Amino acid sequence: LDVPQIKVNVFEVPVVNGLAAADGQIYLTRGFLNARVRGEVTAEELASVIAHELGHVALGHMRRRMIDFTGQNAVVLTLSALVNRFLPGLGPLLIRTISAALMARLSQRDEFEADAYASALLIKAGIGTGPQITLFEKLGHLTGQNGATAPAWLLSHPRTEARIAAIRANTARWQSGVSGA
Repeated sequence: LDVPQIKVNVFEVPVVNGLAAADGQIYLTRGFLNARVRGEVTAEELASVIAHELGHVALGHMRRRMIDFTGQNAVVLTLSALVNRFLPGLGPLLIRTISAALMARLSQRDEFEADAYASALLIKAGIGTGPQITLFEKLGHLTGQNGATAPAWLLSHPRTEARIAAIRANTARWQSGVSGA
């Protein structure tokens, strides 16, 4: 793929997750690596997680979220103070809920973008998107979150079915030779 060697760090927590830090570092949790050792995930599925986190780094998502979060806090504080004059107690809660929904939407967009980036890398590497899809199918079980605990509009990550559908659509489009990847 003509890319420099990528260092993946281990975050010593038992949960199953991968993450990209603001400084560009990529982490897999000890829980994810243990799932690999137990045979619950394949090496290709772990590669799909790393590719996804690379997408966050390459697309500047972490830096963008830091800027968004700073702006969000300033807006929330200002609007909360104003709205609280008219809706005491309820105003700040309303503003925070709206703000959380907007931030969740931005985060979901980032997740779809990182998924597409990962899909492109996996296809280019000859792995394909199959492991990415099978990992998503396993993820609810691996993380202990078989069902969403909040409304979709408040979730930081899109629903699994939507992510799988987007990966399949991107794969079909790219394999048919249509531009966009």
